[in-house]
Amino acid sequence: MTTVNASPRETHDAAATGRWASECLKLEVATYPKPGLVSHVDTGAHQDMDAALLETSAETLEAYFADLAEAGAAGAPMGRLRVIGLAAEHAMLAATGGVNTHRGAIFGMGLLCAAAGFRGAYTTPGTLGAIVAARWGIDILDGPVALRSHGAQVARRHGAGGARAQAAAGFPALYEVALPALLQGRILAPGDAEAARVQACLSLIASVEDTNLLYRGGPQGLAFARRLAQRFLDAGGVGAADWRARAARVHQAFVARRLSPGGCADLLAMALFADGVGA
Repeated sequence: MTTVNASPRETHDAAATGRWASECLKLEVATYPKPGLVSHVDTGAHQDMDAALLETSAETLEAYFADLAEAGAAGAPMGRLRVIGLAAEHAMLAATGGVNTHRGAIFGMGLLCAAAGFRGAYTTPGTLGAIVAARWGIDILDGPVALRSHGAQVARRHGAGGARAQAAAGFPALYEVALPALLQGRILAPGDAEAARVQACLSLIASVEDTNLLYRGGPQGLAFARRLAQRFLDAGGVGAADWRARAARVHQAFVARRLSPGGCADLLAMALFADGVGA
């Protein structure tokens, strides 16, 4: 099990921000059951990665998240953030032997790190998401698109907005779904931090148009995933006595269909990050 350090709630140190972002990625891995996703228990619907590889990736990205926090503190434009993000992606691929472990997290978590740096340097009020939307939202939508990425393919095929639309809007799924569900999980299962993370993960799956689910399963796969997640929540979520067994069954159903809600995994880690730095 990953040992997680305290978040930098009371500091504007870029290194601390990068370290906390990396720890939040590890916390996501150290959460089970998460439908279809890699954890410290199994590899979910994935054959090319495991928990150790994801932790290596998270550790590799720590320095780049710190660089993004520094860039945000310096008031850097989106172009500078993209340069750092591309360097982070190259480092990730080198560390994982070419496996895309955290490309989505580099984008979403990276923007939150930049916003945290900006907020700390300029004592800007508001959420990190609001800062992302105000400072870089237009450039996020107008920026270059990786035409061969899964998200871009799904956007063309199904008209899904994906991570770019979420970021440009200030990450509404983070603030309207993930963070409230994290709080709800803490109320339903007091003292069980893993349970709160599972509640947030299942709430995201039930609500978000995850392009990873669309890529792997099409609209039918997305609908299937949402339906099972909502059933779990409707039955009491992590407040039910048998929640672990029920969540494990949902997990196995996702694995059987090779469904993996990678976008929701990124949002879960991002919610932990935002929660730790005061949203």
